[in-house]
Amino acid sequence: MTQIFNQKDYKTLRQKLRKEIPRAEKILWSRIRRKQINNLRFFRQYSIENYIVDFYCPQINLVIEIDGDTHFTDEAVEKDKIRDERMKSLDLNVLRFNNNDIYYNIVNVMDRIYEVIHDLT
Repeated sequence: MTQIFNQKDYKTLRQKLRKEIPRAEKILWSRIRRKQINNLRFFRQYSIENYIVDFYCPQINLVIEIDGDTHFTDEAVEKDKIRDERMKSLDLNVLRFNNNDIYYNIVNVMDRIYEVIHDLT
C-alpha cells in the first residue's frame, strides 16, 4: 500500500515551507498549535499524497487551508477545486480561509473552526 501522508519525497519542501511561513498562517498557527483547541494536535505543512496542506489534524481528518493572493486566478481556483475534491475522496474535511479573513476577521475564523470541530467530534 502506498503511503499517502508525509511522503519522504516532500520532506525538504515541507521543511522549507515551515521555515518561510506567511504572516496569515503564522497568525492562525499561534491559535491552533500545542493542542489549544479541544486537545487536538494540528500539524503545519503536512503532505497528503502529492499535496502539501497548510494545517492538518489527523484525529478528526480536518485540513485547513489559507489562500493568499495567488489562489484567486481562474487556474488556481480550478486547481484548488480539484485538490479539495481529492481530499474529500480521502474522507478529509477541508476548511478554506483567505488572508483577509485571518487579518481582519480572526474571531469569525476561529468560531468557524470551533463549529466544524464540534461537528466532527
